[in-house]
Amino acid sequence: MPYDDCPPPTRRARPLSVAAALAAVCLTAAGCGGGPETGEAGAASPRPGPDATTTSAAPTPTGKQPLPKGPLTGRTVVIDPGHNPGNRDHTREINEQVDIGTGRKECDTTGTATNDGYAEARFTLDVSHRLRALLEAEGARVRLTHDADRPFGPCIDERARIGNEAKADAVVSVHADGSAVGNRGFHVILPAEVKGGGADTSKIVKSSADLGARIAGHFARTTGSAPSNYIGGNTGLDTRDDLGGLNLSTVPKVFVECGNMRDPKDAALLTAASWRQKAAQGLADGIAGYLKG
Repeated sequence: MPYDDCPPPTRRARPLSVAAALAAVCLTAAGCGGGPETGEAGAASPRPGPDATTTSAAPTPTGKQPLPKGPLTGRTVVIDPGHNPGNRDHTREINEQVDIGTGRKECDTTGTATNDGYAEARFTLDVSHRLRALLEAEGARVRLTHDADRPFGPCIDERARIGNEAKADAVVSVHADGSAVGNRGFHVILPAEVKGGGADTSKIVKSSADLGARIAGHFARTTGSAPSNYIGGNTGLDTRDDLGGLNLSTVPKVFVECGNMRDPKDAALLTAASWRQKAAQGLADGIAGYLKG
């Protein structure tokens, strides 16, 4: 669930040529089967499912250790784990309004959860750790906007600022949706062209669309999940102008809704450590494909 927004009443599918890139990858995939963005402000307590307790990827090289040389050496990627497990205990702080350039929105939200209580914030952090390990193994410098190392947040404006100040080559915000049962699959949210106040996405719309299309194609191929059956017109891509995390970005950035936590079939995937590793791999391959050009 995008942390700085409740979904608008209607969605606009993006009629872009980038959808062709997704289709091309899906046609060659072994399986693009069924597999989520409305949100619920009050996530249940973070009680993971039977496979959700599996330890995430091992710690990876930090600034104190030299990164391995690889195809992504010299590139910087910022990973933004959606929400924060501590947000639920800081509702007053996360409800504070912040400037998103074109208006004001809540600092953050709690995110959603599966019916068994596996919180989106736990899911996003786990996938982000796995993704970091994969990207660092290819030589990329990787920064997380947070690592559950602060009481709440960061707020949506700060999340955007972290990517901007890092001069990131790509920023990916990791999420999972909280939609109705029967709504399945993943989708990638792309920034619309927005200009107002401190928001100006004109320089990143095209590059973000490229990043998003590559992620969508690789994510489908690696996870076996299909593009969302309820957002994006079956393209796996959705363009929005109401998300502060995108509006305030000055570097290529997308959100990825990996699945719908409220659908039992999708939830079974999201709570499985083996599938989360596939999700991280699909994201890593999409990012790497974009950075390699």
